Amino acid sequence: MRPRRMKNQNEIINNSKYYLANPAEYKGKFNELFGNNNPIRLEIGIGKGDFIIGMAEKYPDINFLGVEVQESVIVRAIKKLDNKKLDNVYVMMVNADKLSDIIDHEIDTLHLNFSDPWPKTRHAKRRLTSESFLNIYDNLFKGDAHIIQKTDNILLFAYSIEELVKHGYKFNKVSLDLANEDIDNVETEYEHKFKLKGERINYLDAVKCIRK
Repeated sequence: MRPRRMKNQNEIINNSKYYLANPAEYKGKFNELFGNNNPIRLEIGIGKGDFIIGMAEKYPDINFLGVEVQESVIVRAIKKLDNKKLDNVYVMMVNADKLSDIIDHEIDTLHLNFSDPWPKTRHAKRRLTSESFLNIYDNLFKGDAHIIQKTDNILLFAYSIEELVKHGYKFNKVSLDLANEDIDNVETEYEHKFKLKGERINYLDAVKCIRK
């Protein structure tokens, strides 16, 4: 269900120091934007921002980029960010299939948190771990590819594992019950709700050597 439009939504977004209105201007120059050479992590689908904000606070020596496609969603994350004092996070509205127009071999880790499972077979190519998206991600990584995924949807999780294996990824960790693992974890807003309901969260940490 899409969140209702917030009053003064456009002003909130465009007046925030955390929002990149024209992210393509920084292609190849994101470390310059952050003013350091720290690793950059990307989250696709930031939702209301709990994860990316929590990560930015927890890891001040890592830079974070967040992507969201819905204006009515990203505004909620931006409102939270505007109450923080962080210098290692920016967010932008970009479709995931356009990320190679924005980022050029600059990120170290990609986070996919509770992505739309697109359950119908005819929509499989829209899943963020489909071959077409994995091909796009290859050009985003600075070095070896590193993807961390969390999802409550076991069918998407199984699909992701299969596609990642076909694409040359190996797994550092695979879990069907993240809450009971000794893994350093920052929860998303969805994850917190699922945890309260006692629902299990699936988790994977996958890497792929990319030859330059």
